[in-house]
Formats: sequence, structure tokens, C-alpha cells
Amino acid sequence: MEYSEYWKEINKKSEELNSLFSSYWESYSHMGTWQFWTVVSLLIAPLLLVYFLVDRKRIFELFFFGYTVHLLWTYIDIVLERLGFFIHTYFLTPLLPFALNMTASALPVGFLLLYQYCTNHNKNFYLYTILLSAVFAFGFASVEAYVGLVKLNKGMNLFYVFLIDIGIAYIAYWLTYLVKWIKK
Repeated sequence: MEYSEYWKEINKKSEELNSLFSSYWESYSHMGTWQFWTVVSLLIAPLLLVYFLVDRKRIFELFFFGYTVHLLWTYIDIVLERLGFFIHTYFLTPLLPFALNMTASALPVGFLLLYQYCTNHNKNFYLYTILLSAVFAFGFASVEAYVGLVKLNKGMNLFYVFLIDIGIAYIAYWLTYLVKWIKK
């Protein structure tokens, strides 16, 4: 197949897939469903929480950390969804990443507040990250899977989600430390 033929076929399949996602969203994930409002709540509630709890004296450091968690989780989630390992079956809109409520709000805010707590109270970030990752993976994600908000396929399981949470939080921590070190 020629270069241009590949792109014609890719564009055709992409339009078909986008149409399929839109039809699915209109049937099962629209504003009239409890799943949609759960997704909206998981997007808005953590953002409200961070608004009231963030240490404004360290806001750029904390938001850099949270933003790093957001970016890393979003990219990893896009790959996991594209490969069919970790599927979010209900979403805000078919135009944005399907796990936006989790990767842009719940996870970054949770880890941001943990980072803030640990650094303000001289607690072991590594240990607390393991505990929060267990809560997110084995508690929260298992409830999401139970009620059908996510599906784990092709050997993906909650332990892998747990490891991804830990890895992302640690990388965000190290990058934040690096930026703080460069600033000095």
C-alpha cells in the first residue's frame, strides 16, 4: 500500500471510529445517565478540594507536581486504551481522552495533596505513595470496575494499575525535586 493510500484508509477508519464513539456516548454515556454525572463529579469534586486545600505559598511547586502526574497518567492511559488493556466505558465527551476525570483531576489532586502533606509534615513520601496507590488501585479502581466504569482486558489487572500509580508519582516527585534543585 502506498503512503497516500495508508493515510486515506487511516482517515476513513478514524472517522468511522469517531462516529462509533459518538453513537455510543449518545446511547450510554450522555447527560441523562448516572455514569455521566459520576464522571463529572470525579472531575469537579477533586478540583474543588484542591482549591480549598492547596498551600498557596507553594502553589507553583505543587501544581508542577500535579501537572506532571496528570501528563504522565494521560499519556499512559491513552496507550493502555488504544491497545485495549484499560478501557473507560463512560466518559465526559468522545472528543477528549476518556479518562479525563481521573487523569486530569482525581489522580493528580490525590497525589498533589499527598505530596503537600508529606513535604509539609516531613513524612516519607515513598511510603505514603504506596498506601495511596493501593487505595486508588485496589479500592477505587476495583469499585469502578465492579460498577462497569472501567474494563481491564488482555491480562491487565489492578496490581498493574497499582504499579503504574507508584511509578508515575515517583517520577513526578523526582522531576519536581529536579526543578527545585535547578531553581537553587
